Amino acid sequence: MKFLGFTMYDVDKTADVAAASDKVAGTPGMEIMSAYVCMGIPFPGFPDNTLLSISVVDAESSEAMAAAAYPVALAGATVWHVPVLEVAAGTSAEVEKKYKG
Repeated sequence: MKFLGFTMYDVDKTADVAAASDKVAGTPGMEIMSAYVCMGIPFPGFPDNTLLSISVVDAESSEAMAAAAYPVALAGATVWHVPVLEVAAGTSAEVEKKYKG
């Protein structure tokens, strides 16, 4: 199942969070498809001196997600995952019909 992973952390924790992230990058059952770090304020009201990493991950289980997220949280980050529905370009109406019933 695909998820958007959001990892928010104080800029002072960057080294610790990066080290923990690198350590769990190869967690079995979890593939990081892409990752980004926002280099500016991602949305209004975002705390000063806070970084946000966004990743697209494919996880086989909640255990795999927890194994990857827990060490990063211990390093000082707030981690959350949002399930997403993958929709190929040009198929939105078809997918909407499928789920509408």
